[in-house]
Amino acid sequence: MKVLKFGGTSVGSALNILKIIEIVKAGKEQQIVVVSAFSKVTNLLTKAAQMAAIKKSSYLEIVEEIKTIHVDIIRALFQEQEQVSLVENVQKKIDKLQEILHGVSVINELSPKSEAAILSQGELLSSEIITAAFNANAINACRKDARELFETNADFTHATVNFDQSNQKINDYVSTVPTSVIVIPGFIAATSTGETTLLGRGGSDYSAAILAAALNAKALEIWTDVSGMFTANPTIVKSAMPISQISYEEAMELSHFGAKVLYPPTIHPVLRAQIPIYIKNTTKPDELGTLISKNSKDKKNPVKGISHIENVSLITLEGSGMVGVPGFSKRLFETLAYEGINVKLITQASSEHSICIGIDDANASRAKHAIDQCFEFEILKNKIKPLIVELHLSIIAIVGDQMKSHQGISGKMFGTLGKNNVNIRAIAQGASEKNISAVIAQKDVKKALNSLHEVFFKDDYKQINLFITGVGNVGEKLLTQIQQQDDFLKNNLHIHVRVVGLSNSRRMCFDENGLDLTSWQDHLTNSATSEKTSLRGFFDRVVQLNLRNSIFVDITANESVAKTYSNYLKQRIAVVACNKIACAASYKEYFKLKELSLRYNTPFLFETNVGAGLPVIDTLNNLIASGDKIVKIQAVLSGSLNFIFNNFKADQRFIDVVKLAAAEGYTEPDPRIDLSGIDVARKILILARESGCPLELEQIKNESFLTPADLSAPSVADFYAALDTEDEHYNALLQSADAHGTRLKYVASFVEGKAQVGLQEIPPDHPFYNLEGKDNIVMYYTERYPEQPLIIKGAGAGAEVTASGLFADIIKIANR
Repeated sequence: MKVLKFGGTSVGSALNILKIIEIVKAGKEQQIVVVSAFSKVTNLLTKAAQMAAIKKSSYLEIVEEIKTIHVDIIRALFQEQEQVSLVENVQKKIDKLQEILHGVSVINELSPKSEAAILSQGELLSSEIITAAFNANAINACRKDARELFETNADFTHATVNFDQSNQKINDYVSTVPTSVIVIPGFIAATSTGETTLLGRGGSDYSAAILAAALNAKALEIWTDVSGMFTANPTIVKSAMPISQISYEEAMELSHFGAKVLYPPTIHPVLRAQIPIYIKNTTKPDELGTLISKNSKDKKNPVKGISHIENVSLITLEGSGMVGVPGFSKRLFETLAYEGINVKLITQASSEHSICIGIDDANASRAKHAIDQCFEFEILKNKIKPLIVELHLSIIAIVGDQMKSHQGISGKMFGTLGKNNVNIRAIAQGASEKNISAVIAQKDVKKALNSLHEVFFKDDYKQINLFITGVGNVGEKLLTQIQQQDDFLKNNLHIHVRVVGLSNSRRMCFDENGLDLTSWQDHLTNSATSEKTSLRGFFDRVVQLNLRNSIFVDITANESVAKTYSNYLKQRIAVVACNKIACAASYKEYFKLKELSLRYNTPFLFETNVGAGLPVIDTLNNLIASGDKIVKIQAVLSGSLNFIFNNFKADQRFIDVVKLAAAEGYTEPDPRIDLSGIDVARKILILARESGCPLELEQIKNESFLTPADLSAPSVADFYAALDTEDEHYNALLQSADAHGTRLKYVASFVEGKAQVGLQEIPPDHPFYNLEGKDNIVMYYTERYPEQPLIIKGAGAGAEVTASGLFADIIKIANR
């Protein structure tokens, strides 16, 4: 014998009922079929009762809607001649329902007894229609009213079952029934005097479990709209996987913490009888589903699932008067029990200074009033504080029988939450270590579940969410590279990089599911999909989306954007910056950002500040981290200036070469930044600081090769106009170099705490002499490299290589 339970969604339409008929037909043994009310009906009955209790006549419209649901299913399932008696029976029950609701409306009160009578109508109606459908489809079925089998106490809406009496009635009845299928309405029961009671919301599962245990059934099958229990809620965690097999204890923990495919009390009766439970999908009956049995077969992963409960309040009782005084906990829990308030989580520090308890939000106000009243004397004497209540929280939990035999599970859990800026308000863990729970803000649930699932179930891909501001030449190249490398990153590094937010100086756009990189320009320019750019608005949206593994990428040269880095780091959102302004600001500001990165364990990477895609800063950091010390740095750090002086020949005008560099994208939009030497000064400043020297930009000696007129030009146009008149000055520089057999290079150096930048004539035997095109070169002289420096050389300018440097920083963060 098997017991099959079909929930509301499984009996939600005529089409689904036809699928149930096929499932039952396939059975080879006697089957007991427990059914819930049709989809939405219980909610409608609850609403009708509430409207009647406040004398709102709209309950009549709701009753009519309930009638329509049942009549429509009858008309879809049965031949015309079969419909008449069934519709008449529905009308009789609807008339009875209206009568009860009218009584509730007249006395202006909804008693638990009336509520039970009203809500029971859903299962009574559905069970009669489904039994008739079975018989109309050649299944020999009979129906038994559950109120004649399940005996309970008189707690009408949350009744407690008398198992001795109920088991006896169930066995006496089933042993006399010759039919192969017995249909029983779930959720409902009766007192010893025959008054209708309810087993609590989700009680149809419980009804089926009681029947299975009483009859020592071969199996209990729970048929629902999903293919078993999942490692997490699949509507929140898209990468959640079905669990093929799980233990009773694991299933109880997961169902208690919000895994809604199973009502928590269901497991208790079958656990005692060691009856296996199968969770199956009504619409996909051939899928494996989940088997719940005594032992979990999967020993590889100690964590079986991650779940959560929303709408939780954390109440805290604290005070020095509690320390060492017995009885406080007893009084606290007695008070809650007297008020009928269920406790979901308990935690207490060994100092005995405080006790934290998690309860439903709906009970928070009542709990505070009752507890403050209970401890009124201690509060007046300042022995304890008035109860502290924090609303709108959630409990997340990781569950697994094998967690106790694996070290580091809780550390991995809390470390992952911390890295993703999920603040933990309370923690609870039993000695059995089957469950580790944490209380967090409700807004963080999605991020917490997804980040934990990535860590514990090794999702196919680690999701990285990018928010990029600045989509000029470099930004456009970065987006192209991300799109081109998508498959490689997924297949080789198991990383899925999504661009969630984009901004230029005019518009910004967002898509929580990731922007389509083949049409990002359309998203950004279309007023329907974008909005006016605002630095504060961009930041607020990033925080509001609250996505795991978020990275803010700055590809601007804007000082205002640089000033927002600290806001992102404080939210544990990593920062990747092409913009040099932040790291070249005052040492105090630079150090603040580095300190925030350390304090919040959040990466702040800016490799492209110095050498575009060259690993200049990364190499320097590795030297310092391994214990080496910088003695001297010599470098050509401007790809644009190197390009200019490599292409400046006797037969060319200097202004033409500068314009060529600008056209090729090697200079900043304002070429004065490059030619004045300020850009190189910022770069050597950053290297000096990264080597441990607290240098300021003003302390760097800048020997400019520009004329006073060039330096004082108020605009880019004026700068070019000035250059147009200075051929003699620049030709003299070139002629001097040619006369000495040297080449012009703009060199930065840092020695013994002092830095300088300027144009130098480089002799043929120097490593800088043969530096071609837009290449950069950095030479690190250290205690370990005192004579032959460690040299980094390569392209130091250009949109492609700069974008690749940004991309490398992003991947570095993803691989943490």
